[in-house]
Order: sequence, then structure tokens, then C-alpha cells
Amino acid sequence: MPTPQSRVKMLGLAALALLASAPAAVRAQAAAIPAVASNPAADVFFTDPALGETRAIVVLQDGKRVYERYAPGYGPGNRFISWSMAKSLTSTIIGTLVADGKLELDSPAPVPAWHVTPGDPRAAITLRHLLNMSSGLRHIEADPPEVADTNRGLFSDKSGDIVAHAISAPLASQPGTKFQYSTLTTHILDDIAVRTLAPAAKTPAQRRAAMRQFIVDRIAGPAGMASLICEYDPKGTLLGGSLCHASARDWANFGQLYLGGGIVAGRQVVSPAWLHFIVTPAPTNPGYGGQFWLNRPHQAGKEPALFPDQGPPDAYAAIGHLGQYIIIVPSRKLVVVRLGKTQDGVLAPVRAALGRLVNAYPAAP
Repeated sequence: MPTPQSRVKMLGLAALALLASAPAAVRAQAAAIPAVASNPAADVFFTDPALGETRAIVVLQDGKRVYERYAPGYGPGNRFISWSMAKSLTSTIIGTLVADGKLELDSPAPVPAWHVTPGDPRAAITLRHLLNMSSGLRHIEADPPEVADTNRGLFSDKSGDIVAHAISAPLASQPGTKFQYSTLTTHILDDIAVRTLAPAAKTPAQRRAAMRQFIVDRIAGPAGMASLICEYDPKGTLLGGSLCHASARDWANFGQLYLGGGIVAGRQVVSPAWLHFIVTPAPTNPGYGGQFWLNRPHQAGKEPALFPDQGPPDAYAAIGHLGQYIIIVPSRKLVVVRLGKTQDGVLAPVRAALGRLVNAYPAAP
């Protein structure tokens, strides 16, 4: 019988192989890549072995594609896995519901199981705590991999109901006092979202349908992300902490949604208040906002998520496992997408190269 580690590896590889390619008709339609100016700071990602395997780079400046390149075997018709970039999509879903007046950042998180027993300390967890990764819940993110809650919830013995696994954790610290990155925390947010937007959805099929329609109507449609596909667990919960797939261009369009102040074609898709919230440093980590990473120093003793030594300080990003990045830089009217496969422990050269790429483009007038 496969071990949890081997299941993670097999399922991850299978997902990459299956979902990397769109149908042939889509690939054919997208085959022609418009000529864009070469940029040595971007080209190096495809030639320097120290940067691992880069599969796609897309750069938008002022809403226009100024650079686009793919590794052999990849192109505009491929879907690329998000890994944890999906957390920023979940943030956008929550932000939309907050803007609609259906959720409140500083009210107790509407998780029924935490409000059954009087005195349950988890009842003090707010939506803000969850979004800032400071819920205090005892989740093991990645190490050791065979018992990590993320792996068990996505690929192993707890994958039948990832939310039940996530919400059953006791507190390890008082909510709001400690930063603890946790993919299961984001899946709690996904469950809150679907129960809020579709309280009558009881079956897995109904939950999936409600969330899919909401994403299309309120986010992916307006943002121009036609290729976006997300996965769901057997209970119909969006796996919005790790498992969404889209073309490189559509991931760039997601970044452009934020770069454009949340406005698309005159429509306010993401509220100004949410734009402010997601780039406000969490009280427990100056390098993290609301399910987005900030270009600031991380916690003491931790490597930064981006390149604060190079700036610019207003840059922020959706970041995923193995070196997936959507970097948004308002001061340069810039979106940089890098997709590929570089082991997490050797990403420092990739971050430095991304900093050089961002700074190769002039500041906006």
C-alpha cells in the first residue's frame, strides 16, 4: 500500500501531467505568441540552471503584455497549477463577501463546531485571524511530510473531508498572537465562503456548483480568467489553498485585477477596503498580509518571501509551492508571473532574479 509520502508524490505528479495541457483546440488557438521585446533579466530564467525549471514568464506593464516566454513543451494553452497562489484567490472570494456585507473581519469566524461547547477558546478566532494566518490552531503544514496536516487533508487519510480535519484542531496559541502558515486555515475560509454565499447548498454537488458560479460571476469572469479550473474535496469544498489551475496569461490577469485597483471595465470587482487590507502587514508577521505575501522582511530568522533588499517596498505577491509567483508592483504598473518547478529550499536565487526582473522596468511616471 502506498505511503502518504508516495501518494503525495504520485498524486502531485498526476495532477501536473493531467492539468498542464488544455485541449488541442485551445492550444491551437493560443499557439501564436505575440512578439514582445526581449529582456535579459527575464531570459535568464530559461538559461540559468541555478533558477531551476521555469516553465512560463509573463510580464504586464500598464495592462499590456511586454514579455512572454515558455519553456519547450509549454505555451499559452497550458494550464499551470497554482499551489498556494490559490490562497490569494480564496482571499478575493472572502473579500467579495465582506464587501457584500455577508461577513465581518473582526466578528467570530462562523464555524459552528467552535460555538457548540461553552468556553471553547476557538470561538475567539476571527476572520481576520484566519486571513492573517494567526488563528492559533495546531496545524502541521509540511514537516514531517508523512504526518503533515496539509498532505493528510489533500492527499491521504483526511482527504474525504478536509474541513472536518481542519476545524478539529485544538489551539496551540492564543488567536492573534502567533504567525503559523497553514493551508488548512485557508480551507476553513473556503468552507465559510460556500456556506455564506449558498446556505441552502447541502450536497457536495450543490456546494461545488454554487462556488463555481460565484467565482465565474464575481472574479474569474470580470478578471478575464476563462481557463481557471479549481478542484474540490468529496464534500464539495473548494481546495482553494492549493489546487487551482489556469494559463499563465490568466494568472497574470488575476494580478492585473489587483494592479488596476480592483476595477475591470469600470466595474469595482475587488473593493478598495479589501485592496488595503490584503497589503496591510499582519500584526504577527510584517511580511504577510491577507493571504498575500509582502515585499518586506519576514519574521526574525526566516527567509523573506520576496526581495525586500532590492525593493520596491510596495510589491506584493501570490506565491505557491515550487516557485509559483504572481508579483504585483503598483509603483511600476507591473505584474510579473513566474511558473515552474524549483524546490522550495533553493528558491533564494529565484527570488533574487525576480527582484532584478522587477527592477529592470522603470518606475511609473
